[in-house]
Amino acid sequence: MEEIVLIGGGGHCKSCIEVIEAEDKFKIIGIVDTKEKLRQKVLGYEVIACDEDLPKLVKEHKNFLIAIEQIKSPEKRIEKFEYLKSLGANFPVIISPLSHVSKHATIGEGTIIMHNVIVNAGTTIGKNCIINTGAIIEHDAVIGNRCHISTGAIINGGTKVKEGTFFGSNSMAKEYIEIGENSIIGGE
Repeated sequence: MEEIVLIGGGGHCKSCIEVIEAEDKFKIIGIVDTKEKLRQKVLGYEVIACDEDLPKLVKEHKNFLIAIEQIKSPEKRIEKFEYLKSLGANFPVIISPLSHVSKHATIGEGTIIMHNVIVNAGTTIGKNCIINTGAIIEHDAVIGNRCHISTGAIINGGTKVKEGTFFGSNSMAKEYIEIGENSIIGGE
């Protein structure tokens, strides 16, 4: 089983841990967070390092996942992802075994598909995305890089969601529309 390091130890990290444990492909070796949180635990996993330790961690470990939520802005997720990529980090795709992802869909690196998600045929999801619990991404939809599709959201067929967009809980996108970059679609 390959090892993985999680970046960020907040509430979203707990959900990521749940999915990683269920998928059973990676062994979580620890979490990176602030110096103040060193040696604290999140669901039994220790905060083993802070940002200044990242160059050393990338030399010691291959796989990373950005476990920072994206509600107001994707900036922290982007910053950490790009910095770690520049150091040579690998970002596997994490998919809950409780979700259905079509074999005809494409999922970008560092994206996590949470529990009870449906991703249908012809869909493309970019890198460093969160497809949160219970979301539905219909056929031929395109989700850009660094997007967060929230809990229970529905992206109907052929819809294009551009980079950096936050799509709120229980929101729905009509089929074949385009949602611009860095948009915030409020939840219901």
